[in-house]
Amino acid sequence: MKTNVALIMASLILLVSCKSKTPKTSEVKERFVAIRFDEVNSVKKDRAYDLGKRLLETCNTSRFKAFSSAEATDKVIKNATVEKITKTCQKMIHRNGKFIDLNLIEIIHDNETDDYVFRYDIKYEKKYFKRELKVTIDAQNKVSAINTKEVAKTPQ
Repeated sequence: MKTNVALIMASLILLVSCKSKTPKTSEVKERFVAIRFDEVNSVKKDRAYDLGKRLLETCNTSRFKAFSSAEATDKVIKNATVEKITKTCQKMIHRNGKFIDLNLIEIIHDNETDDYVFRYDIKYEKKYFKRELKVTIDAQNKVSAINTKEVAKTPQ
């Protein structure tokens, strides 16, 4: 009898100790969250749009006004060279034609770093290829990353 009680107690202790400790869903906070446009500070929105547009208009005018340290991080300033921009512009003009404007698609907030990623649809005169621009604004309202890529065109 004592053996059965000891065996049952050992089984219960083993069962209780193996219970998973997963947090409740209300306690889990996602790192990347899409947010509404009106929830973002207008300074961040304006900075992302203005610097993205300024960079893409360089392709139309062949004149690039370098980013200042108040507008962008040192990494972005260092990587935004006239040579790199010219090379990228040549490819984009060849495939897409003249740059027209940007249309905001989505804003994603990184809860861990407090960065905001602004996704824009780039409007060009040629409609054959679709491109997006992503501008990342950090907590100091500086551009910390900016890139463009060709994306799959959605059927209309």
